[in-house]
Amino acid sequence: MERELIIRSTPSGVEIALLEDSKLVELHQESEDSNFQVGDIYLGRVKRINPGLNAAFVDVGYKRDAFLHYTDLSPNIKSIIKFTQYGLRGNTQYARLDKFPFEPKIVKTGRINNAINKKNPVLVQILKEPISTKGPRLTCEITLAGRYIVLVPFGQGVGISRKIASSEERKRLVRLMESIKPGNFGVVIRTIAKGKKVAELHEDLNNLVQKWEKISKILKGKTPPKKIIGELDKTSTLLRDLLNESFSKIVVNDQALQNDIKNYVAKIAPGKENIVSIYKGRNPIFDSFGITKQVKSLFGKTVTTDSGAYLVIEHTEAMHVIDVNSGQRTDNNADQETNAFNVNVESAEEIARQLRLRDLGGIIIIDFIDMKNPANKKKLIEIMRKAMALDRAKHTILNLSKFGLMQITRQRVRPELNIVTSEVCPTCGGSGKIGPAIVILDEIERKLEYLFKKQNHASLKLYVHAFLYAYLKDGILTKQLHWWWKYRKWVKLYKSDDFNLVEYHFFDKNDEEININ
Repeated sequence: MERELIIRSTPSGVEIALLEDSKLVELHQESEDSNFQVGDIYLGRVKRINPGLNAAFVDVGYKRDAFLHYTDLSPNIKSIIKFTQYGLRGNTQYARLDKFPFEPKIVKTGRINNAINKKNPVLVQILKEPISTKGPRLTCEITLAGRYIVLVPFGQGVGISRKIASSEERKRLVRLMESIKPGNFGVVIRTIAKGKKVAELHEDLNNLVQKWEKISKILKGKTPPKKIIGELDKTSTLLRDLLNESFSKIVVNDQALQNDIKNYVAKIAPGKENIVSIYKGRNPIFDSFGITKQVKSLFGKTVTTDSGAYLVIEHTEAMHVIDVNSGQRTDNNADQETNAFNVNVESAEEIARQLRLRDLGGIIIIDFIDMKNPANKKKLIEIMRKAMALDRAKHTILNLSKFGLMQITRQRVRPELNIVTSEVCPTCGGSGKIGPAIVILDEIERKLEYLFKKQNHASLKLYVHAFLYAYLKDGILTKQLHWWWKYRKWVKLYKSDDFNLVEYHFFDKNDEEININ
């Protein structure tokens, strides 16, 4: 699989598109004033303690107080508060924690009013970004993520990613990390650490320990609420988490940003900095890589697959609901069960892509087309799990219910990406909306293939707007000629100034209109 990162710098921020085999799978938007990202560390002030919820509301500078539950306090919360007090007074002698005088741990079943109070500033980390009307969710179990490991101050022991399957490699990494990690720091070994040498892991560990020591120094004299240290920007975070041998190129449209990214890649993956290049094309960078067109066709309520099947994606306050429809996809040589299975398989792969692309979280209910064969149901679940294997968000996929519904829970740490793809109607002057004009030719070609191959029309008449007519007739090798070579059947083109820009109609040889939804 080839991966490409296309980065567009705009006056308001940065947009990042991740392509896998030229298909858009992730789209990130980062504004210049973006705050309260997952991983940011703040000095907060407890505003209110709610014993009924066993939680506290903490002021971190957001318009709504952030939520901190007892289970997110960390067993060493009293030690963390003590460390914070030392830092505020400028005492950095215990920054490395190896000689830090620890306080007793709190119990899992305790009460929050016995652990923290309004008098003490508290060091917290953003666990979930603000979503809808809710403020950020916080944790006191601070973690610092590096390329190969995650450092856990006040933690103990070494954890390792479950995706590293080899028992020998797991033992090697754990044994190695136990020998080099400093005291009173826990470590989680990431999947990308597989096969890495001790020097690379040791360098990553030292960088993270230095970052923790920096936090201790920054705390001096600070008054809450105050941002202490931020997580990497989204571009650097993606590179840190995803950069591997499958990355073939990183293209940026801004020279300063390209230099920053090149330096960062040289730091985390020496030798791969040559894959970073500056875009010099005349068209907008997202247009040149086909991203604009994919965004227009992949966002919105209805998403159509290459074969003509389509998904209807609805959002409610409690969950996301996805309905799978066969549309124009039918194989006349296959039975109903086979047709249903084929549509479901293609839809499962597209759904996995949509979950990553839109960053949908919480509960997702998928209504697949009914199948009777238990073996097909089992295969569909395996295909969905395989399709979601590349998804970095934590998720759980349940078996199909007796009603043919699949339930998925997916980690939700930031607001979903919602892009409006409808365009103002050129005919009614803005009183209505139509589908995106950029994908109209794809829609016409899908319907042509259906009419010629499935319904066996010998010839067709296509009425379009004058602008679209001119485009289809443009050049020597016109679109009309391309269709003839592809299907060996002729499409007669007619123009109508009465049509709106994306309106078109098919007629058969008897001049009877063909209605296709």
